[in-house]
Amino acid sequence: MRFLHPDGSTVHLSYCTNVHPAETLDGVRAQLRDHCEPVRRALGRERLGIGLWLARDAAAALVADADARRALRGALDARGLEVVTLNGFPYRGFGGERVKYAVYTPDWTSRERLDHTADLAEILAGLLPDDVTEGTISTLPLAWRHPFGPADRARALGHLTELAERLDTLAERTGRQIRIALEPEPGCTVETTGQAADVLTGPDAPPGHRVGVCLDTCHLATQFEDPDQAVDGLTAQGVAIVKSQLSAALHAEHPGRPEVRTALADFAEPRFLHQTRERVRAGVNGRDDLDTALFGPDPLPGRGPWRVHLHVPLHARPAPPLTSTLPQLQRALARLVGGAHPLTTHLEVETYTWQVLPPALRPRTPERLAEGIAAELTLARDLLTGLGLKELP
Repeated sequence: MRFLHPDGSTVHLSYCTNVHPAETLDGVRAQLRDHCEPVRRALGRERLGIGLWLARDAAAALVADADARRALRGALDARGLEVVTLNGFPYRGFGGERVKYAVYTPDWTSRERLDHTADLAEILAGLLPDDVTEGTISTLPLAWRHPFGPADRARALGHLTELAERLDTLAERTGRQIRIALEPEPGCTVETTGQAADVLTGPDAPPGHRVGVCLDTCHLATQFEDPDQAVDGLTAQGVAIVKSQLSAALHAEHPGRPEVRTALADFAEPRFLHQTRERVRAGVNGRDDLDTALFGPDPLPGRGPWRVHLHVPLHARPAPPLTSTLPQLQRALARLVGGAHPLTTHLEVETYTWQVLPPALRPRTPERLAEGIAAELTLARDLLTGLGLKELP
């Protein structure tokens, strides 16, 4: 979906296909047919943007075969789909029965991560629509927080700098500008926007014209970051907001109450990691997963509000006594695109947790999932038009 900003620039809105994980190229083609095109039809649009997730095996198959890349581009065109951004965070196995910490490997200390991301850039340069010259790729924020020492940091930043050089060469060859967006996430080496700014402006930082930040509004809210302060801090230090993922976290105002804890327990599940943070006077206190926060040997006390890294559907807030951080998303979006000029032009709805929601909230059929994603995009569209942007055909 495209929107015209009052300054004349085009803002792209897509939804991320990691909600339909496919490990192979055949799986990606089926994903376009069985999920992405039905979402477009549910919206009644001739064109829909998707934030494509390509697992390592699918990406390798595309890089090795120029005909396969052209065929994928043709399939996108035929189904009324377009790609300006990729989600390069998960490497493989995102649809497995237990993902948890595995999503952070390989990290940026590894050449596997470097080479995979370079392959994604090559693919994206060929998938961009003819009238678009800039693409973006979001990626993990260096690594999980441990083990990670000074030597690991230097190696990770060195790999990002090498990637930037490869992207410069790609731009010279193709005319397509691809930028990388580190995505701060709770529990990682870089879990806040302030830490991202420190990494991207400190010693050995990669070139800023190639590497910036992906502002995920669920992660921002989970860390109890103020959206205005976060955006101000990044812009003040000259850190580009390359991309933003529009997502909402789970919020519990009174997690010490038995009925609230019972409601939270319904969202604890075995596939994904759901980092949980409690607001305390000194900042935040946290645990790596929701079940640990609730039932672990050292549970969070529950004296302050909790936020949980669990991407809940934007349009459907959880039933009381829980809610979502949609208001924080709205504030962030207003700062990102509501001013005289947009701070980013790539927005991506990323609710990958549909199939692990409590049974009463989980879509039972592909048709219901398509309807839910379409409802999320409709909400995002309404927020954008409410900020003065005009929806384009």
